[in-house]
Amino acid sequence: MKVLFKILVLGIITFNMPLALAQTVIETYQPAKLDTLRIGVNKADVLPYIQGGYTIMLPETESIKGVLILLEDSGFDEKNKSAKQLYNEASKNSYAVLSVSTELPFDFYFKESSIIYAHNLISTAFEKHSLPNENVFFIGGSLTGHRALRYVQYNSDVETDFKLNIKGLVLCNFTMDWTRKWYQYQREIRINRNSLWEAKFIKYMLETNLGGTPLEVPQNYHDFSAYSYFDDENSTIQHYKNYAIRAYVEPAIKYRYSKYLQTMYENSATDMLGFLAELELAGNEDTDLVVLSSTEDISVKKNADTTWSAIDKEELMQWILKQ
Repeated sequence: MKVLFKILVLGIITFNMPLALAQTVIETYQPAKLDTLRIGVNKADVLPYIQGGYTIMLPETESIKGVLILLEDSGFDEKNKSAKQLYNEASKNSYAVLSVSTELPFDFYFKESSIIYAHNLISTAFEKHSLPNENVFFIGGSLTGHRALRYVQYNSDVETDFKLNIKGLVLCNFTMDWTRKWYQYQREIRINRNSLWEAKFIKYMLETNLGGTPLEVPQNYHDFSAYSYFDDENSTIQHYKNYAIRAYVEPAIKYRYSKYLQTMYENSATDMLGFLAELELAGNEDTDLVVLSSTEDISVKKNADTTWSAIDKEELMQWILKQ
């Protein structure tokens, strides 16, 4: 895929934090298409396309030891917001941080074309900036983490001119079992305890792109899931069994129960524990689970972003270096 990139920023940037070392941050994006993505049945249920491209933080060091990759959006959330939290520790340890975005807002990587788009951006970034294809880690929570698992499966299955030498995955508090997630949103719509925008949006996207509900096409949901409690085979686990994997969970049981009357069935921590258990059964002896404690104050918001922000990035970087 050939795309025309425009370098928007080239220089040393600080993000309201002290820098341990000088850092070069480069943003390379193409203009957003004048097009929209349908996300629901109503006429107004559309989202505009976003800028496809990448941001890379290069440490000021003679040799880069590895690369941390986050498959983030360039659009509705702050661009590269998770990647920025890693800049200091990565730079201190001679690691580059690469944040990649496709053109689609809230891209679930339903279509292989999205994964190919991201792959071509990664390949371009590695070649253009002479990044070492070793000690490569995918990192992320929420959709960023889901995309990482979809990309890893693609990297495993498809022969390409450029193939990443992936060392490990750092996963934070996101959905892996899309059958369970569909039932979660089905219940949320029924009990109507909170805003239903997300529930209706994701149910529509799942049913439209996977060809129906889990009752109608269960195998499609199993194939799209990195792990599913409802899948007796869990064959997708094989794609991840050879990597070092750390998973962060913050169940926040009291918060979710008090705010939304959610049960443990509506908690992504169940997915991540099941994923690690299946990995061990498949022979992966390099898994690590970190359970973050939640405050009893239910007024403090809890979601994948707050869980990611609570992670000790220095300790995380030390775990990465040990791999």
